[in-house]
Amino acid sequence: MTAPTRFPEMSILGVYAHPDDEQGISGTMRILIERGVRTGLVCATRGEVGEISDPTLATPESLGNVREDELRRAAAVIGIHEVHFLGYRDSGMAGSPPNDDPRAFIRADPVEAVGRIVRAIRRFQPTLVLTFDPSGVYGHPDHIAVNRWTTEAFHAAADTDKYPVAEFGHPFQPRRVYYSSVSRSLLIAFDQILRQQNLPSIFTGVDINQMGLPDEMITHRVMVAPYVALKRKSLEEHRTQMNPNTALAMISEEDWNRIRSVEMFALVAGDPLPPNADDQDLFTGLH
Repeated sequence: MTAPTRFPEMSILGVYAHPDDEQGISGTMRILIERGVRTGLVCATRGEVGEISDPTLATPESLGNVREDELRRAAAVIGIHEVHFLGYRDSGMAGSPPNDDPRAFIRADPVEAVGRIVRAIRRFQPTLVLTFDPSGVYGHPDHIAVNRWTTEAFHAAADTDKYPVAEFGHPFQPRRVYYSSVSRSLLIAFDQILRQQNLPSIFTGVDINQMGLPDEMITHRVMVAPYVALKRKSLEEHRTQMNPNTALAMISEEDWNRIRSVEMFALVAGDPLPPNADDQDLFTGLH
């Protein structure tokens, strides 16, 4: 058997909104770690207004600190090398009272928010940047904000007029930015699975036909089936979010494995893909 190609000169940085958002890229990250890629994760908030599945695990006051620890443990299971927080507060679901908190991520000054991400990019110097798609996959306002500001930061990371070296570090331009997402057809199929099992939809209050990305936009479908057990082990570190009564917790093992066995990405800016690009390799054409 031919050994997989190693990319020790490459690096990848995921920029997301909350602890547990990294689960959508965890299998891909693990594959790349095994190939020598340096990996990092930036989290905009500490998930301060998320669920508390068990009151013995956290209080509303301590939840942010607890979830930070959960993310660090979950990242360690995968082997992610660095975890960094931007210091914003979880904005909560659309229309909820936390939206109005002046500390909320969605209330951040856009120039400042982009600057914090620029600083993280310049410090880590990733070959690739990953973040959510513009819908935030299912419409969470923090997911939408982190997509917008990370995309801007990708384009501004080498701009020393907007972001001077003295404050933000030396300029650096990543080679590509990908949106991690789920194809619209898979989201619709997943929603049908929930309905067939008489489980509540996770797409209430949003138009599922506007969530995720159109199938034709997906450039990479990374098969991570051998890593599903590791992904679950990592997910289980987010104990405060493991409510056994949620739809995600109640779907069958077979459906869970089917959904979790592929991670999807869309290249949206940077170096174009070469002809006959390898849709399992985010670095295709760069090495």
